[in-house]
Amino acid sequence: MRRTFLLFGVIILIVSACTETVTPDPATPGIETVISSTFTLEAIPTGTPPPIDTETPAPSDTPTSVVASSFPNPDNYQWLEVATGLARPVDIQNAGDGSGRLFVVEQPGRIRIIQDGQLLETPFLDIAERVNDNGNEQGLLGLAFHPRYEENGLFFVNYTDPNGHNVIARFQVSSDLSIADAASETILISVDDPFPNHNGGVLTFGPDGYLYAGLGDGGSGGDPFGNGQSLETLLGKILRLDVDNGDPYTIPPDNPFGNEIWAFGLRNPWRMSFDSVTGDLWIGDVGQNAWEEIDYLPSGSPGGANFGWNIMEGNHPFGGEAQPELILPAAEYSHGEGCSVTGGYVYRGAMPEWQGIYLYGDYCSGVIWGLIKFVEGWQNQVLFGTNFRISGFGVDESNELYLANLGGAIYKLVQK
Repeated sequence: MRRTFLLFGVIILIVSACTETVTPDPATPGIETVISSTFTLEAIPTGTPPPIDTETPAPSDTPTSVVASSFPNPDNYQWLEVATGLARPVDIQNAGDGSGRLFVVEQPGRIRIIQDGQLLETPFLDIAERVNDNGNEQGLLGLAFHPRYEENGLFFVNYTDPNGHNVIARFQVSSDLSIADAASETILISVDDPFPNHNGGVLTFGPDGYLYAGLGDGGSGGDPFGNGQSLETLLGKILRLDVDNGDPYTIPPDNPFGNEIWAFGLRNPWRMSFDSVTGDLWIGDVGQNAWEEIDYLPSGSPGGANFGWNIMEGNHPFGGEAQPELILPAAEYSHGEGCSVTGGYVYRGAMPEWQGIYLYGDYCSGVIWGLIKFVEGWQNQVLFGTNFRISGFGVDESNELYLANLGGAIYKLVQK
């Protein structure tokens, strides 16, 4: 069963280049000007989100043993190059199959394997002919392995197709465990996207075993169609799918609106992850012209969270004023410090001094921050200044942390 979402009616939007400068999202920096677009979207049942506290969310009751008491001295650590020669890497994942391999998503449409410190020449998956990467933010954007991948060989990808649709698809590994079966594709969802930017693209499995997918607001600038706040589109949302039942999935019974939507009010979620110890959810949401933000949901939070776009940009009014149901960011930074956030991971590797620290970065400035949630509040600190175009983070099977430089290299956080 393939689902394609279409909006009834055709709308023509004319955006003047002099009316708005759109913040360049993770890809080649540049100002995007959209002259016109026609599109359609299928209505989805609406609902009323549950009331949520307007204040910045309080940290969950995380045991102090899994959270560092302070930030380590970053001068004692470095980002060690572990692979180079990649084509626009944007995501790093492990299969959880005990192989120790890293899988790197290349934006033009391939997935490469790093095994025993070597980048294998033959791609794990090559669907470049199905992927439209003509726009700076289009291409093969996300990868998630099924929690039982070692048993079933299933994995999921998110890409933009030749029609510009955002596609979430399932694939199967072949009898050769280093090569996927490109002919095994099953499309779960295809969402018509009016503009080439703001595709989101992140996929991850939650502690509940469901597949979570982040989609951008449809692009242009300022969310001209109000997709972030509309419950009649999948754009600007976090989706939550049960991929173990149905053909090819079912809606989890506790999804808040009776459809795929789990959370809304997002502009362009560029990477999200669950803390492997606590189950907390962290999202990097790319801002408009002024503010970048990190959003947070404690483990066990109900669905229906509204992260505020396009009413708010970070903690600041954009198209309206703060409202009681909006969840404001755990952290933000201005465009004086960067221009496009790349969400990261909570560190859970072998270095105890880093435990419980969420690391994230900025694509434009190369700055890497650390964010700690304590019972009394949040602490956010600049940790590293780099010359990387930070396009993604990832962890290996031991939960050691890596980052992707869009220029073609992968780096690992290590002690000097």
